[in-house]
Amino acid sequence: MRAFALLALPLAFAIASSEQAQAGPATAKAAAKGVVTANGSKPGAYKVKHADGTVTRTILNADKTYRDLAANGKVEAEGKWTVTNGKTCFAPSTKGAQAMCFKETPPAKDGSFTATPDKGKAVKVTPAA
Repeated sequence: MRAFALLALPLAFAIASSEQAQAGPATAKAAAKGVVTANGSKPGAYKVKHADGTVTRTILNADKTYRDLAANGKVEAEGKWTVTNGKTCFAPSTKGAQAMCFKETPPAKDGSFTATPDKGKAVKVTPAA
Protein backbone atom coordinates (compact mmCIF):
# COMPACT_ATOMS: atom_id res chain seq x y z
CA MET A 1 0.00 0.00 0.00
CA ARG A 2 1.41 3.39 -0.81
CA ALA A 3 -0.19 4.88 2.17
CA PHE A 4 -0.39 8.35 2.91
CA ALA A 5 -1.73 7.23 0.09
CA LEU A 6 -1.18 5.20 1.17
CA LEU A 7 -1.26 9.03 4.98
CA ALA A 8 -0.99 9.89 5.71
CA LEU A 9 -0.45 10.38 4.30
CA PRO A 10 -2.38 12.46 1.31
CA LEU A 11 -4.68 16.50 -3.34
CA ALA A 12 -5.58 19.81 -4.72
CA PHE A 13 -7.32 22.15 -2.30
CA ALA A 14 -10.00 22.45 -4.92
CA ILE A 15 -10.48 18.73 -4.53
CA ALA A 16 -10.15 19.11 -0.77
CA SER A 17 -12.88 21.69 -0.71
CA SER A 18 -15.05 19.44 -2.82
CA GLU A 19 -14.37 16.44 -0.59
CA GLN A 20 -15.01 18.44 2.58
CA ALA A 21 -18.26 19.74 1.16
CA GLN A 22 -19.30 16.17 0.34
CA ALA A 23 -18.37 15.03 3.86
CA GLY A 24 -20.99 17.33 5.34
CA PRO A 25 -21.68 18.61 8.84
CA ALA A 26 -20.51 15.49 10.68
CA THR A 27 -16.99 15.93 9.31
CA ALA A 28 -16.96 19.63 10.16
CA LYS A 29 -18.12 18.82 13.71
CA ALA A 30 -15.41 16.20 14.16
CA ALA A 31 -12.77 18.62 12.87
CA ALA A 32 -13.95 21.21 15.36
CA LYS A 33 -13.41 18.67 18.14
CA GLY A 34 -9.66 18.58 17.35
CA VAL A 35 -9.26 15.43 15.29
CA VAL A 36 -5.63 15.46 14.12
CA THR A 37 -2.92 13.07 12.96
CA ALA A 38 0.07 12.13 15.14
CA ASN A 39 1.96 15.28 14.13
CA GLY A 40 -1.06 17.56 14.58
CA SER A 41 -2.08 17.80 10.92
CA LYS A 42 -5.80 18.26 10.33
CA PRO A 43 -8.05 16.10 8.19
CA GLY A 44 -8.11 17.15 4.55
CA ALA A 45 -6.59 16.38 1.19
CA TYR A 46 -2.87 15.72 0.78
CA LYS A 47 -0.44 15.12 -2.09
CA VAL A 48 1.96 12.28 -1.37
CA LYS A 49 5.28 12.12 -3.21
CA HIS A 50 6.89 8.68 -3.09
CA ALA A 51 10.62 7.88 -3.32
CA ASP A 52 10.20 6.81 -6.97
CA GLY A 53 8.71 10.21 -7.84
CA THR A 54 5.11 8.98 -8.09
CA VAL A 55 2.55 11.41 -6.69
CA THR A 56 -0.65 10.06 -5.19
CA ARG A 57 -3.37 11.65 -3.08
CA THR A 58 -4.77 10.83 0.32
CA ILE A 59 -7.96 12.20 1.79
CA LEU A 60 -8.19 12.09 5.57
CA ASN A 61 -11.70 12.64 6.87
CA ALA A 62 -12.48 13.94 10.35
CA ASP A 63 -14.59 10.83 11.00
CA LYS A 64 -11.26 8.95 10.81
CA THR A 65 -11.88 7.34 7.45
CA TYR A 66 -9.46 7.77 4.57
CA ARG A 67 -9.13 7.20 0.86
CA ASP A 68 -5.90 6.75 -1.14
CA LEU A 69 -6.04 7.74 -4.79
CA ALA A 70 -3.65 6.85 -7.60
CA ALA A 71 -2.28 9.59 -9.85
CA ASN A 72 -5.19 8.91 -12.24
CA GLY A 73 -7.74 9.40 -9.44
CA LYS A 74 -8.63 5.71 -9.05
CA VAL A 75 -9.21 4.60 -5.44
CA GLU A 76 -6.33 2.35 -4.38
CA ALA A 77 -7.35 1.85 -0.77
CA GLU A 78 -9.79 3.11 1.81
CA GLY A 79 -10.50 2.37 5.41
CA LYS A 80 -9.94 3.91 8.84
CA TRP A 81 -7.04 5.88 10.29
CA THR A 82 -6.00 6.23 13.93
CA VAL A 83 -3.20 7.65 16.01
CA THR A 84 -1.42 4.83 17.84
CA ASN A 85 1.81 5.02 19.84
CA GLY A 86 2.66 8.43 18.34
CA LYS A 87 2.14 7.29 14.75
CA THR A 88 -0.65 7.75 12.23
CA CYS A 89 -1.89 4.31 11.25
CA PHE A 90 -4.08 3.14 8.39
CA ALA A 91 -6.31 0.06 8.51
CA PRO A 92 -7.64 -0.52 4.99
CA SER A 93 -10.88 -2.29 4.26
CA THR A 94 -9.77 -2.70 0.63
CA LYS A 95 -8.93 -6.29 -0.31
CA GLY A 96 -5.18 -6.78 -0.74
CA ALA A 97 -4.17 -3.49 0.90
CA GLN A 98 -1.93 -3.74 3.96
CA ALA A 99 -2.19 -1.86 7.23
CA MET A 100 0.62 0.67 7.78
CA CYS A 101 1.76 3.11 10.45
CA PHE A 102 3.79 6.27 9.81
CA LYS A 103 6.03 8.35 12.03
CA GLU A 104 5.63 11.96 10.89
CA THR A 105 7.93 14.94 11.21
CA PRO A 106 6.42 18.15 12.57
CA PRO A 107 4.71 20.12 9.80
CA ALA A 108 6.67 22.93 8.14
CA LYS A 109 5.13 26.41 7.77
CA ASP A 110 3.45 25.31 4.54
CA GLY A 111 1.98 22.23 6.26
CA SER A 112 4.26 19.74 4.50
CA PHE A 113 6.00 16.93 6.36
CA THR A 114 7.80 13.64 5.89
CA ALA A 115 6.04 10.41 6.83
CA THR A 116 8.15 7.30 7.34
CA PRO A 117 6.38 3.92 7.39
CA ASP A 118 7.42 1.12 9.74
CA LYS A 119 8.63 -0.71 6.62
CA GLY A 120 9.52 1.06 3.39
CA LYS A 121 10.70 4.46 2.26
CA ALA A 122 9.62 7.86 3.53
CA VAL A 123 7.12 9.94 1.60
CA LYS A 124 6.78 13.73 1.36
CA VAL A 125 3.28 14.87 2.27
CA THR A 126 1.93 18.27 1.27
CA PRO A 127 -1.50 19.75 1.85
CA ALA A 128 -3.21 19.87 -1.53
CA ALA A 129 -3.40 23.37 -2.99
